[in-house]
Amino acid sequence: MDTLRQLGELLLTSIPTIVFLLIVWGAYSAIVQKKLNQVLAERHARTEGAIEQAQKEIATAEARTAEYEQRLREARSTIFKSLEARRRQMMEKRNAALVQAHQQAQEMIKQARAVLEKDVAETRATLQRQADVLATQIVETVLRPAAAAGGR
Repeated sequence: MDTLRQLGELLLTSIPTIVFLLIVWGAYSAIVQKKLNQVLAERHARTEGAIEQAQKEIATAEARTAEYEQRLREARSTIFKSLEARRRQMMEKRNAALVQAHQQAQEMIKQARAVLEKDVAETRATLQRQADVLATQIVETVLRPAAAAGGR
């Protein structure tokens, strides 16, 4: 029984400590914990707001990037089209120059053939005259000794 009495005395002496702890806990809850919960809630809201803002900015940046890429594709397409048109134009000029050069070459060939035919005709005529002269000379040479021998 002595233990029960000691336990009762211990309980009686601990009542002021328990009351003091309850007062401290109540003051902590009223003063510190409410403020701490408010700060944590505000911090959480700011963090969530910052995350939402960052997500919006990321979405905006992605939209701008997509628009930039689209403009870049359009610019490349325009450049390729202009290059293709320029290449086609150069090919047409080249083909026209080739046709013109071919026509000029054909004309030069015709002129060269005409000159050659003229030269051939002139040479044939000259050869024919020379052949006639030579034939006459040969006949005269052959017939002269015979005429001189018959006339003697």
